[in-house]
Amino acid sequence: MVADKTVLMDEPVVLPIETVLDLHAFAPRDVKSAVEAYLEEARLRGYTALRIIHGRGIGVQRETVRSVLARAPFVLAFEDAPPEAGGWGATVVTLER
Repeated sequence: MVADKTVLMDEPVVLPIETVLDLHAFAPRDVKSAVEAYLEEARLRGYTALRIIHGRGIGVQRETVRSVLARAPFVLAFEDAPPEAGGWGATVVTLER
């Protein structure tokens, strides 16, 4: 008898909520919802400074991230990370207290 080795790709993955979110582990179709959920959880935990790593590439994920940030009423500001924190491959975010 052979064990079933089917991998369920649609199962939610629980990630720890920290001040940095690396989107390299997410499928492009999941980036928008992942960032939205992350922002809500980070806000609930009282974080005010975040960094979202989206990668450099051609800028698609960067634009997705920034469109979510622009719509979130509790996001005060966002910009490219400093060079030592990823430069234009990451976005730093300031949330209201």
